[in-house]
Amino acid sequence: MRIYLVGYMASGKSQVGADLAGRLGFSFVDLDDMFEERYRISIYDFFEKYSERNFRKIEQKLLHETASLDQVMVSTGGGTPCFFDNMAFIKSSGFAIYLRWNIPELVSRLRKVKRKRPLLKEFASKDFQESVTAHLREREFYYNQADYIFEAEAGDFDQVVCWIRSKQVKPASS
Repeated sequence: MRIYLVGYMASGKSQVGADLAGRLGFSFVDLDDMFEERYRISIYDFFEKYSERNFRKIEQKLLHETASLDQVMVSTGGGTPCFFDNMAFIKSSGFAIYLRWNIPELVSRLRKVKRKRPLLKEFASKDFQESVTAHLREREFYYNQADYIFEAEAGDFDQVVCWIRSKQVKPASS
């Protein structure tokens, strides 16, 4: 079983993913970390040097590698489901969970992030909340295709664990 966490930047996919993986006895893969470890460059620096388009091609390749894994929780990048056929691939390879936040809370979380995010620098010269809102609205078309939408403010991870367990294939009894 593969579970893919999708959602906007700073929605907690990495932290929630690691926690849920531990609760379920799954391994955990963070696509952003996978990229940075393999290519030995930060995503921010890669965007600066080689472009977002080149990053998205590599990101798709890494995403497709996850299809060979089992009992895994995969934290995707915020844009992963929004490019190419990535969301269709995610849904055909496993289950997608969208970690949804309300806009003010998401903006607050983004203002506190420690990891440099390439798309946020574009928002610096504009109204930050307005920019995040508009960008999220573009991406929600993809996020809302998830199999399960988790209202992250609630923080009821037991609810998510129960949902995942309900999707696990039970062996036939003899």
